[in-house]
Amino acid sequence: MKKNIGVSVLAALSILAIAAPAADENGYIRGRGNPTGAGLFVDGKYVGPAGRFSVPEKYPVAPGDHEIVLRDPRFEDFTTKVSVRAKKTTKFKYKLKPIEPTKPPYGRLRFGGGSPESFISVTAGDTSPVYINDKFYGFVDELNNAGGGLLLPPGTYRLRCSSPIYGEFDQDVTLTANQVTVVPLPKGK
Repeated sequence: MKKNIGVSVLAALSILAIAAPAADENGYIRGRGNPTGAGLFVDGKYVGPAGRFSVPEKYPVAPGDHEIVLRDPRFEDFTTKVSVRAKKTTKFKYKLKPIEPTKPPYGRLRFGGGSPESFISVTAGDTSPVYINDKFYGFVDELNNAGGGLLLPPGTYRLRCSSPIYGEFDQDVTLTANQVTVVPLPKGK
């Protein structure tokens, strides 16, 4: 019995020795450009905003070749390929091309928190993606302050988000011209 325990412990340590360095073998990507808050997708998966408050974010990525897509609802998507090396930061530059804005009137959509609101977001740091009609439109933190939100033509939209803080929500939202529609965030976990 002691021999089996010793073999099991040795096997577990061997697995940890192999797995631990693998975690340290990631490389990183960092994009610099405009708009800084564009959503950054790596191989089709959202990883976060390209930057916040004009500061580029740095994200861990497995070594190898990757497709990078930046999305912002006011611009055309930007796509590029990068090659990432272990323990190195791969930098890339981008500039999204503006699209023709929709014509007014607009309704404004934003999130509301459970406490008195100010011009400072109550969701500080939640960069979970927000999708409207299955298109990326931003992240939770940037849509939750008294002065923020999205300007959209009046109508009904499908709003979807998966947040580690607020959970899953998927609902229809109707916007009225020249009015603010506040979607209350579900209670935090």
